[in-house]
Order: sequence, then structure tokens, then C-alpha cells
Amino acid sequence: MAVKHLKSKTKAFFEKAFPERQIYHRSGGSVRYVSISPWRQAMMAGGATLIVGWCLFATVAVLLRGPSIDIQGGSSDRKTARLERELRQAKAAEQTALTLLETRTSDFNKSINEAEDRHATLKRLLASLQGQDTASAIALSGQNASLLIDSTIEEGDPRQSRPEGAASAANDTSSFRARTDELITEQATFLDAFEDEAVRRSESARGIIRLTGVSAARVLDQQGVGGPLVEVNLTSSAAAAAAHEADPFKRRIYEVEARLQEAQQYENAIHALPLGSPVDVDFRETSAFGYRTDPFNRKTAFHEGADLAAYYGAPIIATAPGTVTFAGVKGGYGRVVEVDHGGGFRTRYGHLNSITVKAGSPIGIGQKLGTMGSTGRSTGPHLHYEIYFRGKSYDPIKFLRAGKHVH
Repeated sequence: MAVKHLKSKTKAFFEKAFPERQIYHRSGGSVRYVSISPWRQAMMAGGATLIVGWCLFATVAVLLRGPSIDIQGGSSDRKTARLERELRQAKAAEQTALTLLETRTSDFNKSINEAEDRHATLKRLLASLQGQDTASAIALSGQNASLLIDSTIEEGDPRQSRPEGAASAANDTSSFRARTDELITEQATFLDAFEDEAVRRSESARGIIRLTGVSAARVLDQQGVGGPLVEVNLTSSAAAAAAHEADPFKRRIYEVEARLQEAQQYENAIHALPLGSPVDVDFRETSAFGYRTDPFNRKTAFHEGADLAAYYGAPIIATAPGTVTFAGVKGGYGRVVEVDHGGGFRTRYGHLNSITVKAGSPIGIGQKLGTMGSTGRSTGPHLHYEIYFRGKSYDPIKFLRAGKHVH
């Protein structure tokens, strides 16, 4: 009964909500009508409801998605801006690092170039100090002496892997500067050693010249000017003075060079002095230089040479390099050879038995000039040996004694 009652109520509501409708259509004088049943009306209403519902749903969905899209777009923009900012910071840091690297590389190359220049200068100074005489080489003390003089820049410490971090880089820089300062200190020590050796050699040479009885200043006057050349690229004396004031190393180089020039001038003078022995065998002094009783007339006379006796035919040799100016017979000297050694020095070898050189011939120290004899005004086989400086005679025995420190 209840079901029937519900069906009847539903049917009544359905018929009331969707009563049967007729649509009249009039055309050409005739009238037609179309009947629309309640069920068809219900179906049409349901379709219309679905369409309207779908449109409402789509509209609401679009309205709700708009803010979400805006939020996502804003988040993407912020992320892009942050990435761009980080990229700019990275590029700036890279540029700073490159600039710092270039600066440190430039400083390093500058230090290396300065070290190489000083190294080459010290080698030139050492070569000038040693010259051709290895016996006069300076004895450098210290574990790094041979390294500084004989090494090259390629023989440095092997490259180490670069530590990470600014602190490690700073430590590397300070360590490099410390090693550079240590090298500069050692170079200053070597320059002091060079200067001391040059002063020692100058004093030694000056002392040898004093032993001959000739003034060292007068000897140097005859020798001219010379010495080692330590090249420095300066265009004027004003630039040189400015460089000396600005660079203590260059100032020390020129100070040491002056000492080396002085030492070399004295040593050049010594090599020009007739300090060798004129007799190439053992001999004895039979008559000294100065006033004596003449062996022939028994009167007091000045003896301008020294008489050195050995045996007939003993070799007579040159006491220094020079040029033969006379070779022949000359008065009381008998057979005689005269040699000009330059620098104002001349030597004379008298009473020779034979002569083996000719006038104008260049000779070296120790070269044979002739043999011992007793020609001319002589009482027996001996060599009458004279030494002249600027026309004045000097005691040959003093030169022989000085020569013992050289030859």
C-alpha cells in the first residue's frame, strides 16, 4: 500500500512539474501541433541541468587555477633571479681570483728575473775575481755557496701541489718571500766576501810592488785604466746615481766592482814587472847594487845592477814579457840584450857568451835570451843584470825577492 501511495504521489508531482505540453505551429493556413510528453520534458531538463553544471564547474576550476599559476610563476621568477645573482657572484669571485693570480704571477716573475740578474752578475764578478789564475779563486764558505754560483734557475725546488684556501696561499706567499729574503741576504754575504778578497789581493799586490822599492802609485800611473765590466742597463750618470740610491744591490755591485778594478790593476802591474829570475839555474850574488869598489881600478863607483854568477853557458831568460830593443855588443857590457817590458820598465842582461834573440822580437817570461859568459868588462862568468823604471835604475835583488811571492 505504501509503495502504491509513493508511486501515486511521485506520478502526481511529475505530472504537475512536467505537464504534457503541446506546441502549435501554424503555416500556410494550416495548424499543426507537437505534443511533448512529461518524460521528454524531464530528459530535456536533465540535459540542460548537466550542461549548466559543467559550465559552472569549468568556470570555477579556471578561477581557482589562476592564483596557483601566478604563485608558481612568481616562485620560478624568484628562483631564476637567485640563480642569476649566484652566477654573477661566482663570476666576480673568478675575476678576483684571476686578478690575484696575475698579480702574484707578475710578482713571482719579477722576483725570478731579479734573482737571475743577480745570479748572472755574481757569476761575472766571480769570473772577474778569479781571472785566469785558479790559485786566486775565492774560497766561499757555507752550504749554499756552490748552489748560488754554479746553479741555474731551472735547478730550483720541484713544484708542489697548491694548497686550498686563502690561509694556505698566504703561507705560500710568506714562505716564498722568506726564501727570497734569505737568498738576498746570502748574496749580500757573498758580495762582502768578494770585496774582502779583492781588498786582500790589492793589499797583497801593493805589498809586492813596495818590496821592489818602486812606488805603487807611480806603477799604476804607467799601467793605464782597466778592470772588469759589470753591465747594468743605465742610460746616463744621473740614472745610474738614481739606480744606486734606489737599489742597494746595484750600489754594492759598483762598490765591489771598484775594488775588483783596483785589485786587477795592481795584478796587471805585477805581471808587467820584471819579477822573474834572470838565470834559469841556481846562482849566487857576487856583487850587489849600489856603491862598491871597482874590481879594475879599485876606486869607489856606483854599480847600477847586480852580478849573478853560475857557470859558462848557463841559460839567461827574460824576467817578464816584453820586446827586445837591443841585442848585440855595447861597450863594457860585452854582448848584451835589452828588453822593454812596458809601463816604464826595462831590463838589461850583460856579459853574455851568446845571444839567441833579435831586436824587435816579442818575448814571454822565461824565454831564453842567451847564455852566461864573461864578455866586455868582466872578471869571470856572470850575468850583469839591471832594472830601470822611467830611466832610473833600481836594485834587482829587491825585485827577485818580491818575485818569490809571485813566481
